[in-house]
Amino acid sequence: MNHSSLILVTGATGAVGPHVVASLFDAGYQIRTLSLDSPPAGMWPDGIETRVGDVTDPITVQSAMRGVDSVIHLAALLHIVNPTPLLRPKYEKINIGGTATVTEIAVRKNVKRILFFSTIAVYGNFDGQVLQEDVAPKPNTFYEQSKLAAENIVLAAKNQSGQPIGTVLRLAAVYGARIKGNYRQLLMTLAKGRFIPVGHGQNRRTLIYDKDVANAAVLALQHPAAVGKIFNVSDGGFHTMNDIILAICQALGRKPPCLSLPIGPVRFVAGIAEDIVRLVGRQPPIMRATIDKYTEDIAVDSQRIQAELGFKAQFDLLTGWRETVQEMRRMGEL
Repeated sequence: MNHSSLILVTGATGAVGPHVVASLFDAGYQIRTLSLDSPPAGMWPDGIETRVGDVTDPITVQSAMRGVDSVIHLAALLHIVNPTPLLRPKYEKINIGGTATVTEIAVRKNVKRILFFSTIAVYGNFDGQVLQEDVAPKPNTFYEQSKLAAENIVLAAKNQSGQPIGTVLRLAAVYGARIKGNYRQLLMTLAKGRFIPVGHGQNRRTLIYDKDVANAAVLALQHPAAVGKIFNVSDGGFHTMNDIILAICQALGRKPPCLSLPIGPVRFVAGIAEDIVRLVGRQPPIMRATIDKYTEDIAVDSQRIQAELGFKAQFDLLTGWRETVQEMRRMGEL
């Protein structure tokens, strides 16, 4: 692919988008972004064309797709713990409908490549099994179901010669200074010394640092062997919850917690509290779903992207968390 190619990045102002834009810029690409929000000043280098708009609007997408060689589609409604059924249409509209709009217009405009950011969450619950790309997904939540449906739309996209143009990256749990969600919450509570682990902490997790995600995206976009395939993207290891807590504490310069609580009683008490708080129409601070998420075992293999595309994560667990902590302190968030 010619490095003066124009790449459209949707959802570029999200948690991972700025790193993807920076990596593309460093690789010499021309970049156009399409996001719901304008980027804050200084978010990315000069010379990047910015569009504000919605991926579910065909007119906006058609305009943004003019002259584009490839698309990196990040725009999505993200995972929410225990979403209400009212959110299902929103997940379907943004994650499925938005992807369909972007893909259909990309095909019409003869775009060469569509790179789609998905998630290892589409596999569902496979406690104990090491998951590879050929395992049939069993998505549970609206989010997981919508991302799997979107994957299928991208993988079905073909050019005029009938060749596939889509690539799917199933990202492990992404962490970094801009990432919201469970790991950020874990970092903040460990920083305040208020975290008590639940369970034995031997359950495995699969992670990737945000800058490594960006590097994987540029590699997959350029590589001819990536077309028509799904790749799990992780740092290459399985980390126990204890490993992660230790790495975060080392990055913070704190001692790791020395106590832990048994899962059964904690989940029971959390369940009672959750039911009581819900009766009065409030959102409980800790839910059964939060505990289940924290204690689940997720081991996802990413050897395919290493073997077929030559991807290698640059950040191990400690290096990634050290940089995350430094960056958050610099931003005044820690």
